[in-house]
This record gives sequence, C-alpha cells and structure tokens, in this order.
Amino acid sequence: MQLNFYSFNLYNIIKTFLLVFIIVIWTSCQKPTEPNPNDPPNTTVANIPRDGDTLFALQTLYWDGEDNDGYVKGYQYRYITHRLVQGDSVVQVWKYTDQTSLTVAFLSDDDLNKQVFEVRAVDNNGAVDPTPAVKILYTQRTYFPITTIEKPANNEKYFAEDQTTDWWQGIELIYKARDPDEEGGIVEYAWSVDNGGWHWTEDTLIYIPPGEFSQPLTGQHVIRATSRDNTNLVDPIGDSVIVTLVKPTFERDILIIDETDESNFPFGTVHPTDQQVDQFYSDIFQTSYQWDFKSRGIPPKDTLGQYRLVVWHADDYPSSLPHKIVNYTDIIEDYLDVGGKFFMSGWRILKSFAWDQSFPLSFNEGTFVHDYLHIISVDETFGYTGDCIGFIGVGDSFDDIRIDSTKLIDFPFIIPGQSWGLTNINLIIQPAGFTDVIYTYNNAFNSQFPQYRGKACGLRYYGSSFDAVILGFPVFFLVKEDAEVMVNQVLQNLNMR
Repeated sequence: MQLNFYSFNLYNIIKTFLLVFIIVIWTSCQKPTEPNPNDPPNTTVANIPRDGDTLFALQTLYWDGEDNDGYVKGYQYRYITHRLVQGDSVVQVWKYTDQTSLTVAFLSDDDLNKQVFEVRAVDNNGAVDPTPAVKILYTQRTYFPITTIEKPANNEKYFAEDQTTDWWQGIELIYKARDPDEEGGIVEYAWSVDNGGWHWTEDTLIYIPPGEFSQPLTGQHVIRATSRDNTNLVDPIGDSVIVTLVKPTFERDILIIDETDESNFPFGTVHPTDQQVDQFYSDIFQTSYQWDFKSRGIPPKDTLGQYRLVVWHADDYPSSLPHKIVNYTDIIEDYLDVGGKFFMSGWRILKSFAWDQSFPLSFNEGTFVHDYLHIISVDETFGYTGDCIGFIGVGDSFDDIRIDSTKLIDFPFIIPGQSWGLTNINLIIQPAGFTDVIYTYNNAFNSQFPQYRGKACGLRYYGSSFDAVILGFPVFFLVKEDAEVMVNQVLQNLNMR
C-alpha cells in the first residue's frame, strides 16, 4: 500500500508539472511581440557650393540621406531668404523631391540676401529627419528681364480671317528678351491678347490664331509679351503693341494701282500724260477704281481688302532705280495670304526685284518672286536692241497680242532695216509648280535674237488661297484692241467675268 501511495504522488507531481508547462508555453505564444521603434533618417548636404560664399542666385545643390532601419524614399527642401538691407525675411514652403540634387533659383531682390537652405530625408515609413541639413550662402540682387516685341509694329494694320488657311496662319508675333544679369538667361516667353490669359512657350516666333482675339475681329486689339529668366523673375512690365485687324470684304471687283511714271518713258517713245495712261487702263479693265501711287503711296489695307483683284502696272522704263513695288511686297503678301487676286505687269518689272544682280538669275525660297509669283528663274532680253513685236497666246484661252508700233516713234534701240519693237522684256525661264505659261515672246523672222522666240513672259499661278498673273512687259505698249482682248481673257481665267 505504501508503494502505491508514493507511485500515485509521483504520478500527480509529473502530471501537474506537465500541465503547468503547457499553460506557460501556451500563454507565451499568445502574447504579442513588441516591434522595435523606427529610427528617423539622417541627411547631409554637400559642401558644393561652399558655406558662406556670395554667388549668383541660380545654384545647384547636392545632398544625401541614410536610414539605419529602412531606406530613404525622398526629401523635403525649402529655403529662407533674409533680405539683409531691407531687414525682413521670406520663408518658402517645403517641397518634395526624389532627387539628390536640384538647381534652385533663390529669391534675390535685395542688394544682398542671406539664403538658408534646408533639406531633410523622408524614410519608407514616412519619418522625417528632425534635424535638416543646412546650407548657408549669400546672393546678390538679380534683375528682371526686359522684353521687346519686334513684330507686329505698333499701330499697324493687318489682314485677318476668321479661320487659318494654308497661307494665312494668323498674326505673326516675333519678340525677344534680354537678362541684365551677367550670369542670367531667358528660359521662357509668354504672350497674351486683349487681356486674355498668358501662353508660355520657348518659341520667339509664333502665329496668333484668330480665336485668341476678342470679337469683333475687325478693329483694334492689344498684344502683350513678357519673359522669364533663369532665376524665375518675370518681366513685370513686358511690351505691348496695338494693332488694327482688317477682315477683307472683297465687295468690289478691281483696283488698279498706277505706278507708271510718265516722265520716265525713254526717248523715242510716246510720252502720254497720267490722264491718258489712266484712261487706257480704265478702258481695257472697264473700271474707274484707280489709285495713283506717285501721289498717294500704297493703298491702306482697309482699301485693298475691298477688292477681289489688285492690278499693279509700272510701264515706264527704269534705268537707274527699280520700280517701287519691290518696297511693298509685305503688304501684297498680306493681301494674297487672305485670298486676294493679283495682276502685275511692267517694263523690267521682274528685274526690279533683283536690280543689282546680273541676269539670268534664280530667285531663292523665301523671296516674293519665288514664293508668291511662283517663278524660279528669269532672264531679260538684250538692252540695246528692241525686237519684241508682240506675244503669242498659249492654248485656247489666250490670243496673240501685238506691240503698238506707233508708240515707238524713233525708239533708239531699234536697228534700222531689221526688226523693231521693245527691249528689256523679262523672260520666265523656269516657272514653279501650279503655273501655266500664258504668253511667249515673239519677234520678227529676221531678228538677230532668235533665242528669245518662244520664251515665256506671261504666267498664271493657281493657288489654294490666291491667284496671280505676271506679265514681264508693259501693257500700255500693246495695241489697245489687243490689250482689251487680253484683259478680258485673263479676267475670265481668273473667274472675274
């Protein structure tokens, strides 16, 4: 019995021990584990530039960060500007970046500015370095950029349409700016129309579309421009121009611009009065709308815009100076860009566009003759012998036309016993695309210049926006009846009749 008692007690002791052990183990498994606290990251800033240096306001700063129990996700930075002369300070807001270097444009509107730059690392748990790294430097005053509008000109008139086209892209705006700071530079430009919003761009040439202008489109408008430099200073004044936009109406048919100088006809030809030349053109074009260039200059755009077709003639013989039309191609281009039609003729008219250059000659892209008249290369007949007696019409649409010999009385450039006629006729050697030759050179069978015969001297351009007719000879010297036929056929071809 005694043995059984001791065996029983040992059994209970072991059982109790095992029960207590199991309870302890189970309890310890149920108790949560406390995580280690997150340490904030640390930040250092490079000694470039050196602390205390006096520098230009635009500086590149470098920094780094570390995190012992995680990793650096990004950085927050700001700077405080102490205006040392004015005696106040400006505190910038904290900004975030994932970069370890940035170019900072410090506010530097005082004669001397103390800049306190701070940067602090942010770790993957969102903890922020409680002791930001600091860089202290000084900057001198920076100056605002200065902006200038070069085009449009102030108080000028420009043609405009409700919609842009292949030729009219809007109002051309050209501006420039300079930064007075020695280490400064312009990084961006902006333009605005009629107190509208600013449009920022790096381009210095843009076309303002018609939708940017306030309505009505016809009338005065204000165009403004400004710029920003590399220290984020924006020109507080900028530049502005007032322009008047003219929407063409094309309500009338034909305007004749008379550049013919009757005092400049050569010896041996007739010397008509201005009234006689005006009457000649009024009769052949059947219109009374004429503009005397010599007394009135170029017509204003609100006048040009009323006419579907502008006829420009310069039938006198230039010997020392070219015809004046070459000084007004920008206005003609503007008129053509918005859909006008153009008829140009004259004595040495194409030569006038390259007065100081030897013929034959090719016109480059970007020139009026190349881009708008669609002529690539030209030549001129010999200047000491007049043998042009007329022009051969090309195709079924144009008849032959003759030079009026009665207007060449004792013309000194005619060789007796040989051919008679006009000299210095401009020949179109190579037309550009979308053109038709409508007249070719004609001289007598016994002319000593047979190489001119059949060369183009009349051209018709078919454009997507405008049409043009170019004649390399003076229309006044045609037989009047032939000139009337020619004009009628040209106007029919231009869909004017």
